Amino acid sequence: MDKIKMKTPLVEMDGDEMTRILWGWIKEILIEPYVDLKTEYYDLGLPYRDETDDKVTMDSALANKKYGVAVKCATITPNAQRVEEYHLKKMWKSPNGTIRRVLDGTVFRKPILVKGISPYIPTWTHPIALARHAYGDIYNSVEEKVSAGEQAYLLITDKDGNEIRRQLIHDFTKGDGVVQGQHNLDESIKSFAKSCFAYALENKVNMIFAAKDTISKTYDHRFKDIFNEIFDKEYKDPFEKAGITFLYTLIDDAVARVVKSDGNILWACKNYDGDVMSDMVATAYGSLGMMSSVLVSPDGNYEYEAAHGTVTRHYYKYLKGEETSTNSVATIFAWTGALYKRGELDNLPDLMAFAQKLEKATIETIEAGEMTGDLVSLFKSEGVTVKKLNSREFLEAIAKRL
Repeated sequence: MDKIKMKTPLVEMDGDEMTRILWGWIKEILIEPYVDLKTEYYDLGLPYRDETDDKVTMDSALANKKYGVAVKCATITPNAQRVEEYHLKKMWKSPNGTIRRVLDGTVFRKPILVKGISPYIPTWTHPIALARHAYGDIYNSVEEKVSAGEQAYLLITDKDGNEIRRQLIHDFTKGDGVVQGQHNLDESIKSFAKSCFAYALENKVNMIFAAKDTISKTYDHRFKDIFNEIFDKEYKDPFEKAGITFLYTLIDDAVARVVKSDGNILWACKNYDGDVMSDMVATAYGSLGMMSSVLVSPDGNYEYEAAHGTVTRHYYKYLKGEETSTNSVATIFAWTGALYKRGELDNLPDLMAFAQKLEKATIETIEAGEMTGDLVSLFKSEGVTVKKLNSREFLEAIAKRL
């Protein structure tokens, strides 16, 4: 058969460890036999990021802005142990943080549901989509160690550096400590709010946004005010016509409400809250390996990724020549999401159909009882015999259905 043609390349951001191995196999087994794949390739593996002083990460983000659609493999954000292990020049920042800072926008994550895998919370009969603000907070913060006897201030100056006002953060008279400063931008919060409201309308789901304005009376309260202003001005009537609701509440109240819900909501979170809660939601639905994730920027750029780490433990087994059984579903869905969006933007129905068929084949493979080890204990379906497959066998089982 003729391969499906592409017009515009995807920005391909390769990654680290076991997910990097899966990345190559997914292309080899599931995509390249059927698609004349066009990508602009960037190696975001930690060794090459170190070699280029992390310039490759910025280059990949700018390419995403140029071409509109990217697909990203999981990458390492190095800590002190990784600096030593990989002999790095320095402790490089999170590549996701860099890319999100360039693109801005919102990360939407949603569990991939499969018959036979029930959520740990029985009432969750529908998926919970989680929207994470992808700019600011601790991910773009500055921080310092402080010695005893020093003082830390929040200082505001004019554009020439002249002091306008200052606040004492803490007087460290009694001992050493740490201090951190973080920021956000009204424009970024506005684009976050509009992205969330638009998603809720498009998918006709109720929406919750949560922060902690009772404690953070300026920072978090700014989020609350902007969301409420935009909703009242632009989205109140459309929401009413669609029969859906918007609720602002405190983050602790939101957690309680979500746990008691039946799902079928959009839960909008600030950057850090979204980072934590997306993993909680993914795990509660079954597995971190069963979660789709896309960053949507306000100027119409998309970056699809797997919403989990690089599966280090499996990678070390792989290097020893031992068998692994690594869940590749989220990485497959990163590719299908990007291919579908590329087809949609370039008016390529065959490419869109291929992406849908690959997702269907992946889900049907698991529902037929063929899966990776992490799903075996979760899967219960009457009359279906479960077969644990290794990492590559699982991709080959999908290929047979595809």
